[in-house]
Amino acid sequence: MINRLFQIAAWLALAVIVFITVSPIGLRPHDMLSVSYDRAFAFTILTALFVLAYPKRWLPVGLTIIVSAGGIELLQELSPSRHAKVSDALVKAGGAALGVALAWAFNAMRERRQQRIASGV
Repeated sequence: MINRLFQIAAWLALAVIVFITVSPIGLRPHDMLSVSYDRAFAFTILTALFVLAYPKRWLPVGLTIIVSAGGIELLQELSPSRHAKVSDALVKAGGAALGVALAWAFNAMRERRQQRIASGV
């Protein structure tokens, strides 16, 4: 049940990120953080959700998102008001790598806890 919720959240987050990436700059949400922090945070959350949703496939899922950060950045070339940058792709990839590490650690702790409960310890 919980994995299904993570799956739904992960795919929705991907859709939102792709939409924000290709939409005109005026539709991009604004907050108090710098855009680099926004990018890194968005990809940390995105990748963590996917790794939590697909814990047995954490490595290919994580690597796919890390590599896809560049592809998603290139989608900005479809919008006349946006411009793809290598530095932005690297920030996104770094955030994705952090998301992999955090979610992998969480999944490992969750699995150990379930094993202790199952063994009656």
